[in-house]
Amino acid sequence: MRHNKHHASLGVTREHRRAMLSNLAAALITHGRIQTTLTKARALRPFIEKVITKAKHAAAKTEKKDAIHLRRLALADVRDESAVTKLFNETYKEFVNRNGGYTRIYKLGNRRQSDAAELALIEFVKADDPGYKKSKGRKAAKGAKAKAAATAEAAPSAPAAEAAKPAGEKQG
Repeated sequence: MRHNKHHASLGVTREHRRAMLSNLAAALITHGRIQTTLTKARALRPFIEKVITKAKHAAAKTEKKDAIHLRRLALADVRDESAVTKLFNETYKEFVNRNGGYTRIYKLGNRRQSDAAELALIEFVKADDPGYKKSKGRKAAKGAKAKAAATAEAAPSAPAAEAAKPAGEKQG
């Protein structure tokens, strides 16, 4: 069975796809952000995030041979020694406190004139960028507003009830 085996074929052979993703990853590591088609950016995201995770694990390893092994695995994927060196020596430090989500894709409104491909910008997320929280939907938002209103009503009524008691009564 081939469950969960889907990947973007990008209309090229397996070898061409690996080389293309390797070149895109090297450019992204070198420059920090690149402009490409939306489909290639979506294919690049899991590829580069796995390489960044290897760099993070290599930094955390105490044994040198484990770190070298992870560097060689990353080099087998990216195939650009200067980019891998930059990633393992400098860039990984930005992602030490992040658990995934190292890249962000922006859709660019314009299309390429030659083939009308959707363009996108893929970049590394900054170290201190918290991102955004997804909303739970309209129904959850209504429920949250109602809950907040009920809490606001209940809070003032409790002190008012205590103030209304006569001074001679014991508080329980």
